[in-house]
Amino acid sequence: MARQAASMKKTRTRYSQAYKDEALALADRVGISAAARELGLQPSQLYQWRAKAQQQQSASAREQVLADENARLKRQLPEKSEELEIGKKSRGVLCQEPEVKYAFIHQHRQAFSIQRMCAVLGVARSGYYAWRQRGGKPSPRRCQQAITDQRVAQAFRQGKGRSGAPRLTLDLKNAGVSISRKTVAASLQRQGLRAKAARKYKATTNSRHTLPVAPNLLKQDFTAEAPNRKWVGDITYLATGEGWLYLAVLIDLYSRKVIGWAMSERMTADLVGDALQMALWNRKMPKGVIVHSDRGGQYCSTLYQSLLTKHGLTCSMSAKGNCYDNACAESFFHSEAIHGERFETREAMRRQVFEYIELDYNRQRRHSAIGMISPEAFEARMIA
Repeated sequence: MARQAASMKKTRTRYSQAYKDEALALADRVGISAAARELGLQPSQLYQWRAKAQQQQSASAREQVLADENARLKRQLPEKSEELEIGKKSRGVLCQEPEVKYAFIHQHRQAFSIQRMCAVLGVARSGYYAWRQRGGKPSPRRCQQAITDQRVAQAFRQGKGRSGAPRLTLDLKNAGVSISRKTVAASLQRQGLRAKAARKYKATTNSRHTLPVAPNLLKQDFTAEAPNRKWVGDITYLATGEGWLYLAVLIDLYSRKVIGWAMSERMTADLVGDALQMALWNRKMPKGVIVHSDRGGQYCSTLYQSLLTKHGLTCSMSAKGNCYDNACAESFFHSEAIHGERFETREAMRRQVFEYIELDYNRQRRHSAIGMISPEAFEARMIA
């Protein structure tokens, strides 16, 4: 009997999965304890079945996510392959106008999806279909852009590539073409046109000398109520294939006009003296002008100081090591386009500097400090 009882204890009842599912459903409705009593089960059995069902459900959910991701990747594979093939064939038109891209799409519409070609080439499907309706002709907007680009490019070339959107906008307005600054800037960007960059400031002053210096009378006040009240001077160096060429200028702060200049292979007192002498001749030998410069040895020299005294001019000098005290003269060299060009000979550089000062800067270049007009135009307006 004991052996038979032990055998009966070892025999376990097996339950189908359907039974387990229904038992768990009952447990959800009435609770684990009540369901166990009604079904003649141990509560622990129901807890085990629930835990296993939750594990299986989580595993099934993960498998489903992986299956969905795998299916998505499989769907994308031919799309990506098509995009790669489109990219290979369209290399020559990726940077072209939209009309060129539309023509490519139309040519390859049997081989590739129009939607995918538009995505790869960065154009809208609506634009392509509109292009087809026009019979392949450019849109009115593109036609107007082409006209604008032509006008902006012409003005840019006439300005020798030295003017950006603000100055070009005024140049075009004077020529009878009214275009906004934003439109001009967009046209320049479309055509890849950029004004020649300003040269970074680099000191050329050598103030390590024992010569006397003058006080700073200007004190960074770069305004003048009339011509020949304040002049500012400075020196820069220009690189050529034959070596340096030094340029000294004098600028009248009233109109920002270059009134005196000189060039030499050496940076001597004669260089600044010649520039001062030209300014005196151009301005009909005025008296009492404040002539401001840095503390360089050339400006402190006996020759230069004698010229100032002889002609009744008052000397003013910047503080030591402060480039802002002579910012107006230095800004002329910053805006100068000749620093970005390479000349093999000093003679070629001389010609370029002469044309820039006398033809471009004084007569044509618009200056923000005088109302975006040229120095000569400003003086003519004020005198009139």
